[in-house]
Amino acid sequence: MIKTYLFYIFGLLPSVIWLVFYLRKDAHPESNKMIIKIFLFGAFIAFVAILLERGFRFLILLPKSQNILTQLLAIFIGGALIEEYLKYLVVKISVFRNSELDEPFDLLLYMIISALGFAALENILVLSNYHPILNIGKAMEVMTIRFISTTFLHALCSGLIGSFLILSLRQLKKRKLLVFIGIGLATILHGLYNLSIMKIEGLLKFILPVIILIVLSSFISFNIKKVKKIKGVCITK
Repeated sequence: MIKTYLFYIFGLLPSVIWLVFYLRKDAHPESNKMIIKIFLFGAFIAFVAILLERGFRFLILLPKSQNILTQLLAIFIGGALIEEYLKYLVVKISVFRNSELDEPFDLLLYMIISALGFAALENILVLSNYHPILNIGKAMEVMTIRFISTTFLHALCSGLIGSFLILSLRQLKKRKLLVFIGIGLATILHGLYNLSIMKIEGLLKFILPVIILIVLSSFISFNIKKVKKIKGVCITK
């Protein structure tokens, strides 16, 4: 049996590993205070997401009509959209107009940090579901799977939004549209991932999530290299 405090260690581990990975890509490191702040806010907003998701699903499933439409709404709107928007909201409220936002790459990085905080809270809650029979072996197995799947997906989807935030800096007249597109694309990919895991059967259940992760990770990796070449102050109003 695993002790309760180890829920936090194992739950945090996937997010911390990805956090270190992405922080190492920053040529001008952010302050530890700001990193921890956004990470914790990301974790806090996960609680809000849980409440909103449960409320949304309760409303659309109130007639007990378990049809395809309500299931899709629950997955894409009551799940993916709520989560992607709230992770973006953390950065919008806490980072925009902050003096530490001094280069375009910061937008992408802070979006990823917010997502990893969000995923950390999710991971801890997932492990708590196994209490009191959870052992170290099972905890490592569950967190290894979430490290290469759900936690990574959260970071990539938020990185996608961050990429569109950076793009919006160069096209001020289309800023709102670009932010909308970024959140929309992240929602669609996140929703498709969840749909494949929850509803699709057969080989596609495994192939589609892998394709989504590969496409997103390739895009984010390419974009990071491109964005790091952009210089100049970046204070978003």
